[in-house]
Amino acid sequence: MDFGVSTFITDEGIDPARLGRALEERGFAALFVAEHTHIPVRRESPWPGGAELPRMYYRTFDPFVALTAAAVVTERLQVGTGIALVIQRDPIILAKEVASLDRVSNGRAILGVGAGWNREEMRNHGTDPRTRMRLLRERVLAVKALWTEDEAEFHGEFVDFDPVFCWPKPVQDPHPPIMVGGSGPTTFDRVIGFGDGWMPIYGRGTEDLAAQIAELRERAGRRVQVTMFGTPPKPEAIEECRAAGVDRVLFGLPTEPADATLARLDKIAGLIVS
Repeated sequence: MDFGVSTFITDEGIDPARLGRALEERGFAALFVAEHTHIPVRRESPWPGGAELPRMYYRTFDPFVALTAAAVVTERLQVGTGIALVIQRDPIILAKEVASLDRVSNGRAILGVGAGWNREEMRNHGTDPRTRMRLLRERVLAVKALWTEDEAEFHGEFVDFDPVFCWPKPVQDPHPPIMVGGSGPTTFDRVIGFGDGWMPIYGRGTEDLAAQIAELRERAGRRVQVTMFGTPPKPEAIEECRAAGVDRVLFGLPTEPADATLARLDKIAGLIVS
């Protein structure tokens, strides 16, 4: 099992390049960053994490710009989205962005995907919340086609394009891992249908984690990779994940200025070497 962090990169916290260097220097394996293009002023969708939407949600960097900044100053750190809101992104542009990130990082990109919770936000992108899961599936499948086919085409309910050339192709073969976020009743269907791994949020529908992982791997007929997102930096949480068969733990890292972030990373690093 290896360790990374999941966080929101904003204009009020540590910059992504400095964070990437700090993580690699301390032995962390991965950096995953969140995405919100914007937050509508009139909010109706409840935030799954509680009553008040935290300030960091309003100020996130574009994830691929942030991850590129971290990638070019590191050599081993894997860089991923946690999660990319695919239902708010053009799949052809998304395929090019992730492939470009995989190229500049020399094969270290990971695409964490999900459908999101903020219905007002997705409506601003022209997405109907009622069909967002079907849209997510088609866009991910289209991205995979663009990554792996020289003359890619896709014809679906929501995504439709005739044969196209789309380069660069990713470094990783056949493509960067696709980690499917969530823990709802149909999440495993999506993991098995178009994903390479499962990325639930710690404590949100993961109360029977070992049994869930065993079920997923049995249904898939393979050892599906599991990344635990937003894990509290506590020994008992680490041991729970280890015993359940989790492959990677991502500690939830608050968005803070550089000095506070570096001090916090020093404390967390003590857990992963103990």
